[in-house]
Amino acid sequence: NFSRVTEFILLGLSDTRELQVLCFTFFFLAYAVVLLGNLLIIVTVRTDPKLSSPMYFLLCNLSFIDICYTSVTSPRMLMDLLSQRKAIAFKDCIAQLFFLHFVGASEMFLLTVMAYDRYTAICKPLHYRAIMSRHTCWGLVSACWAGGFLHSLVQTLLTMQLPFCGPNRIDSYFCDVPPVIRLACTDIYVTEWLMASNSGLISLACFLVLVTSYMFILVTIRVRFPEVHWKALSTCASHVMVVTLFFVPCIFIYLRPFSTLPSDKHICVIYTVFSPVMNPLIYTLRNNEVKASMWKL
Repeated sequence: NFSRVTEFILLGLSDTRELQVLCFTFFFLAYAVVLLGNLLIIVTVRTDPKLSSPMYFLLCNLSFIDICYTSVTSPRMLMDLLSQRKAIAFKDCIAQLFFLHFVGASEMFLLTVMAYDRYTAICKPLHYRAIMSRHTCWGLVSACWAGGFLHSLVQTLLTMQLPFCGPNRIDSYFCDVPPVIRLACTDIYVTEWLMASNSGLISLACFLVLVTSYMFILVTIRVRFPEVHWKALSTCASHVMVVTLFFVPCIFIYLRPFSTLPSDKHICVIYTVFSPVMNPLIYTLRNNEVKASMWKL
């Protein structure tokens, strides 16, 4: 009710026309890889009865989330790279912010659940079927979506209650909490720390749980199956690399005050573009069962 701003202007990644065309080509190819790669994973898992274990059920859900996550920012970014005036309506900006945090937080929780699934399969193999039943998997996935929704609802409500009365130029290529609340015509000290404690702590907690689970997995394999220890180390290292690409930039951006530091729009490219591209490659191309099913399909 206190806002007079009806639209925001997205400054994008660059003002140079040649660089914008180059970025459009690269990001279009990255978006196509995310869509086609994850759709192929979903179709493969859904059509092959051999891929009915909880691990592949969770992988299928991760692919769906990746499609949703990259579709929140990439289409708008691609359109703006070819536009002279990069304007976005206030309500559209808030909607993008909401869905970005909704799907992003859901993916964080799902990656944590996937790490728990791998830990259970390797460290407690005799109890795996009982612990990770179909009913449990559906409950965990539902909890991931519910947690993402609650997280995003808090972030969106904290943003919407701020007054926007003048500045409307967002130094980014999409609407997110840090660049948007910098434009508020009020003191945002309390609000930004509430948001940082929400987004930042969720990112940090999920990342620590993931790294700890991989450490337990490697220790267990080293003790019980020393002959496959190096192969497991290689697989875990690739998974940790992808997880780090997603979580560390989020921790860096959200676990700190927003208003006192400059925009980090180039760092955002890592978890909005690179990480969704790497997920289908790392989680699929290193899995012989999935590759065999894809070739059959």
